[in-house]
Amino acid sequence: MSLKKDLEVIRITTPDERRQALDVCAIVYHDEKRWVENIEDFLPVEDLDREEVSWFAAKLHGRTLGVTRVLYELPMELYEEYGLQLLDKSIDVKAFLASNRIAEVGRFAVLPEYRGKIMVAAALMRACVTETVQRGFTHFITDVFEDDPNTPHGFHKRVLGFQEVATHTHGELHCESRRITMLLDFKAAYASAVTKKGWLYKYIMADWDESMKARLAGPPAPLSPNP
Repeated sequence: MSLKKDLEVIRITTPDERRQALDVCAIVYHDEKRWVENIEDFLPVEDLDREEVSWFAAKLHGRTLGVTRVLYELPMELYEEYGLQLLDKSIDVKAFLASNRIAEVGRFAVLPEYRGKIMVAAALMRACVTETVQRGFTHFITDVFEDDPNTPHGFHKRVLGFQEVATHTHGELHCESRRITMLLDFKAAYASAVTKKGWLYKYIMADWDESMKARLAGPPAPLSPNP
């Protein structure tokens, strides 16, 4: 059995797919991390029909191994409540949001026995990035937890190219760890992938046509007015 060959990623659209995804989320976010109390609210049934959110599941021979979510409408009222502390005080957040389209990726969960299999995470990111670029978005934003022993911080920063932009100490999940907010500029990631020819972006873009790649051509958007 080849994980790379047999692994598939689907967009969750049916109650049965939701139930299988919630089983994974329950193991990770409820049983292991204790970050949520009511797992049913973690993936609301209403999300199955919402255009502004996508849930993805990585499956192997019908079994769900991993899950993640992309929000295409940022919950700005929640971000304001989080009390974000910018790492670079010169960043003009309002101007940046006005000139870019940012989607939130998160709710990432992989069964413990498959966390060492990087193809599960890679397959989920391939689906997320592809759909998000197709929709015309320019960036991903996400939070990672500083004290989480299974944090994807290193993977996000070294492999995917996310950069740290802010911190905050509370959010939707019941975790006392400080959150590190990270931003991925798709154009910067694409330029780096072309230069370094890393395997992950080569895998992510394997089925992209030239029009998709053309969306990421050109210079990335500076965070600061004086980069």
